[in-house]
Amino acid sequence: MNHRLHLKFEQLERATQHLLATTEALGPDATRAPAPGKWAATQVVHHLLLVENSITGYVQKKLLAAERLAKPSLLTRARALLVKLLLRLPGLRFPAPRGVAELTHGAPVPALPVIQAEWAATRRRLELLLNEYPGRLLDRAIYPHPRAGRLSIYQVLDHLVDHLLHHQQQIDRITRALKTAPPATARA
Repeated sequence: MNHRLHLKFEQLERATQHLLATTEALGPDATRAPAPGKWAATQVVHHLLLVENSITGYVQKKLLAAERLAKPSLLTRARALLVKLLLRLPGLRFPAPRGVAELTHGAPVPALPVIQAEWAATRRRLELLLNEYPGRLLDRAIYPHPRAGRLSIYQVLDHLVDHLLHHQQQIDRITRALKTAPPATARA
């Protein structure tokens, strides 16, 4: 893995560990939604796993047809920067792109330890992909982000970090809401 990819991968690892620790700290409340129609923390974590797994699989597939990859355009770079800024704004919410929403809403949410194990496997797949990533393709558009356009592998990693940090804010909001809400009552 080249040095720049390694730094971005390490940033993704640190952000993921922080998000998982925050979710684990909720204990049994991690599966409790802060309000009707809102996601529980485990749903957020599961969403992030599904997105990373989907992106990793897509990039692996596109590497098989690498000779046809173009460089990201200037417009794509500008749109990627705009998406990055929007994801970093605190409290800003916008609907997930259709494909991501379908991927997330249709899947049952397993227990947090199961999600963590699946995510660890996906992350190892991503690490292996980055370790073997061809140097000649580093500046090529490998992934079609629904809002930003076709991204290079560097931009993909930046997006994964920004997306994760965006949802870290959501988990922080969930945590605050659950601390101020009355405890869930057990049903007999």
